Amino acid sequence: MAYVPSARTVYFTGPRELDVRVEGVSEPGQDEVLVRAEVSAVSPGTELLVYRGDAPTELATDATIDALPGSLAFPLKYGYATAGRVVSTGGNVSDDWMDESVFAFHPHASRFLASPSDLVRIPDEVTPAEAVFLPTVETAVNFVLDGTPRIGEQAVVFGQGLVGLVTTGVLADSPLSDLVTVDCYPQRRELAEAMGADCSLDATDSVREKIDTELSRAETPAGADLTYELSGNPPALDDAIAVTGYDGRILVGSWYGEKRADLNLGGAFHRSRIDIESTQVSTISPELRGRWDADRRLAVAWRRLSNLDVTSLVTHRISIGDAHDAYRLLDERPNEAVSVLLTYD
Repeated sequence: MAYVPSARTVYFTGPRELDVRVEGVSEPGQDEVLVRAEVSAVSPGTELLVYRGDAPTELATDATIDALPGSLAFPLKYGYATAGRVVSTGGNVSDDWMDESVFAFHPHASRFLASPSDLVRIPDEVTPAEAVFLPTVETAVNFVLDGTPRIGEQAVVFGQGLVGLVTTGVLADSPLSDLVTVDCYPQRRELAEAMGADCSLDATDSVREKIDTELSRAETPAGADLTYELSGNPPALDDAIAVTGYDGRILVGSWYGEKRADLNLGGAFHRSRIDIESTQVSTISPELRGRWDADRRLAVAWRRLSNLDVTSLVTHRISIGDAHDAYRLLDERPNEAVSVLLTYD
């Protein structure tokens, strides 16, 4: 059996520890293909939780992704946004897969085997560096499907990391009257306005009062109609509740991992009839499953991706051999890093 000696794979080995290991990869089986990675995207949300050791280790990785078996206990391979090219095919695989540019929900690895059914062909007009944003755009599409923004509504998005920025970009296509975003870092606030936010506020500076001022209109009830909490910071959920108006909706897309949210549910909340709902891309809302499935949502995500300037969100490109630098950058210098891509030379 032939092996590829240069396959490099990222392993999370402990809190803030990882290895880039060289592993043998066999030739593809009859129903498999071999993919050579060109670029992969680091998730600054979920992956940072794993990297920091803040993810619940007993939790399964993601049952919807075949390349992520097992739990979040160390050591583990993780990641789910890789683009590359098919360099070898098994005997039962159609010839048209050879040399195809593909996207895979796969951990960071320079070469890997996959079933064609687990790969997504990248459209000709989309580059590999753009294609790795597909999971983020699909997540944003799911958030908007769950939030059901209505014409004339006022929306607030807490958190303008990568997921928050892309969600802002997708929401900007909705017929909202106001789209306000909130983040701690100036660079992200500037990007939020470039993505379509009407204004982006500093999360560290009397944000509740500033949001109230931005949303104040004589003909509109007080408070936001629709609020997204995407910061990954539990205290932000309390702010989200405070700025959401009577009978408003809060969508929590953040995954806090082992962190707890301390909420003030006394006072105004008791009579507010605010709905607080979790939203996450692994499943589609039961209310939508009659006409929506994962394939339809993914097709919408491809179209949205083509309309978004995702490359403007890339702040760093780092070789897989220096993967630890990528995670350290996102962990220690979030004021500088928005989207970090791993490259495979």
